[in-house]
Amino acid sequence: MIDAVKLIADLPYVDASRIGVTGHSNGAMASNLAVTLDNEFETPLIASVLLVARDPIYTDPDGAYFNLYGSRDVGVVAAQYDEFFFRVRNEDGTRTAPGEYIDQDIAQSFLNFGIDPAEAEARSSYTMYRENIDGEEAIRVIYNPAQIHPWNTISSGVVKNSIEFFEESLGAPNPIPPTNLVWVWKEVFNVIGLVGFAMFVLAFAKVLLETSFFSTLKTREVVAAQPAPSGGARVWFWVSWTLAAFVSGYTYLVLPAIINGDGWPSRPDYFLQSPVFFIGVWAVVNGLFALVLMLITWFFFGGKDVSLKERGVTISLQKLWKTILLSLAVVFSAFLIVFISDWLFKVDFRLWVLPVKAFGPDKIGIILMYLPFFLIFYVLHSIAVNSFNYIDQGREWVNVAVLALFTTLGVLVFVIVQYGTFFTTGRSWTEVMDPSVSNIYGIWLFPILLYFPLAVIFDRKLFKVTKNPYLGGIIFATIMTIIACTNTLSQLP
Repeated sequence: MIDAVKLIADLPYVDASRIGVTGHSNGAMASNLAVTLDNEFETPLIASVLLVARDPIYTDPDGAYFNLYGSRDVGVVAAQYDEFFFRVRNEDGTRTAPGEYIDQDIAQSFLNFGIDPAEAEARSSYTMYRENIDGEEAIRVIYNPAQIHPWNTISSGVVKNSIEFFEESLGAPNPIPPTNLVWVWKEVFNVIGLVGFAMFVLAFAKVLLETSFFSTLKTREVVAAQPAPSGGARVWFWVSWTLAAFVSGYTYLVLPAIINGDGWPSRPDYFLQSPVFFIGVWAVVNGLFALVLMLITWFFFGGKDVSLKERGVTISLQKLWKTILLSLAVVFSAFLIVFISDWLFKVDFRLWVLPVKAFGPDKIGIILMYLPFFLIFYVLHSIAVNSFNYIDQGREWVNVAVLALFTTLGVLVFVIVQYGTFFTTGRSWTEVMDPSVSNIYGIWLFPILLYFPLAVIFDRKLFKVTKNPYLGGIIFATIMTIIACTNTLSQLP
């Protein structure tokens, strides 16, 4: 950040007296660090700072309240349901709720330009406070939207506040109303791009199945649902999926305590991405549990009535090899479109936490490292959905809906409880139950709420024309691994 500031300050068409910095979360941390370094310059360059979803620096190394930012204009976007920041630790070890931030000493000191809050007047959010500092008028303001941490990045309200702040702080030669926003249309077309990406993956897989080389993977007969189970097998169908949903949610809750490292998942050094490592381990646990459920079905609930070959579980090595080749061809072609779009138009397909984008060669090794985790889950999940649970429940969409619901149910309940507690009490469920578990775990589930039901639909579509559960599982696992590894913080070993 400070290097960027120094660079643009030397450009002849930049007014070096009106340079502002901003960022969300870690980007706001970078802004804070840039100010710290800027203070060391003989002539500081940063005139304005907007910290989105990150605390400002309130105290000096000795713990005394002070004004790090000097005569700069400083604003803070402090969401009332921010999962990480804007809290004060109480004497009993608990922390205050982020919704109470504006009344805390730290916020009041900030709005009063760093004086001891005991000597400060009470100030409120959404008001720009001004004071003469070193002969210059400075601004302090806190915006306090009723949002969660990641929602700040796609909030028209936060964008409006940001424009208002920088307009007031730095000004513009031809101001535009802060509500005159066109980026929302970009999001609309990003959704269309995401839908098109998903449609292409499925359609292109079916097109390749019509070629002479891959046509041997296509089944000649219509793949029909197995008869609905009866008696104990019927009861086991519902019990097994209920157990799968329970274990999915329960393991997501307890795994952080097992592989936790200071609120963030620990990992072997050669796994460079902690979030993907955690999700990968969780996926493997649930994939193996699905395998256990299928084995119980096979041995105890009439599973042997339909052979593994009829279920599509056993295939020849030649078909397996072609399945892998077709999967790679589909994934490569889909991301080729993404790379061409990025190269020609500098656009990609992302909506909030659903990102499909181009990436550098440094990510290839990381993708290959994590791919086995996702393959274990998505392939076993595809076998469970199609080879063992494609049954006649009246209409096929009913069967798909039931399987999609139970696949997602565990994490859906986790998210509902997590944020239901947050929105009603001001603190998240994990924050109340186990403060050592970071709220980041809830955020990681947002895209999964879409990926899981989409996997059921995608795998079923391909299974019906191939009777091959591996094809959909491999394609989906590969795409999910690429998405996860190319949109996640990598850490040095």
